[in-house]
Amino acid sequence: MKFQCAAIALLSLVTIPSAQTEETVIVNKSKSSLTYENVLKVAPALADLTQNRLLDEVWKRPGLAVRDRSIVTLAALIARNQTVEMPYHFNLALENGVKPREVSEIITHLAFYAGWANAMSAIAIAKDVFAARHIGGDQLPAASAPPLPIDESAEAKRQATVQAQFGALFPGVVQYTTDVLFRDLWLRPELSPRDRSLVTVSALIANGQNAQLTPHLNRAMDNGLTQTEASEAITQLAFYVGWPNVFSAMPVAKEVFEKRPH
Repeated sequence: MKFQCAAIALLSLVTIPSAQTEETVIVNKSKSSLTYENVLKVAPALADLTQNRLLDEVWKRPGLAVRDRSIVTLAALIARNQTVEMPYHFNLALENGVKPREVSEIITHLAFYAGWANAMSAIAIAKDVFAARHIGGDQLPAASAPPLPIDESAEAKRQATVQAQFGALFPGVVQYTTDVLFRDLWLRPELSPRDRSLVTVSALIANGQNAQLTPHLNRAMDNGLTQTEASEAITQLAFYVGWPNVFSAMPVAKEVFEKRPH
């Protein structure tokens, strides 16, 4: 984990001026830029909170590995198409141990859970990060690979439930849900089921899609995510997707936690 000696005041946008008083500027893809001094002129409290609370405190909380915090944060940014902070967080994720092939799979996964356009926006940012770090095709996942094993009994139950509810009216969605989502995407081997669940839960909370949270949070915990890790992921998300989205998700998560065997 590298926070550049606490030099960044606003993620991906701000750096402290150098000893030579020259302003260091990070320019994003849309050509907008900010310096630490400029942020202080507009929102000094936000600069202070970002450094002292978010970077120096939230990111260092126990209970969730910094690698997982990067996964949660990337998922939230991609799901909400917040490209300004992506360059910083793609780089930070790679520094925190998320492999290039895992970053690639996170983007692919979120095409299904946040939409193709949001995934393509993330690719536009990630390609420059990969190029700068000399990440080539040999470090990326293949378009197709031998799938992970599937729990046929659980999948048959899920398929039957969805078919009974929606098959008559939405046969295309039901078919693609089975063939592409659960028998293709979820079985791709370059991202573990536990991490796919963490990405999915983070994206659902980020976009306020709590109707889907109960089954996916249960699936995440079945895939190995602990209650402590889930709680910390939600804490992380509060700072990146806002308190209202998190407070809307917490009652759903609380009910999942309480109903699971202890």
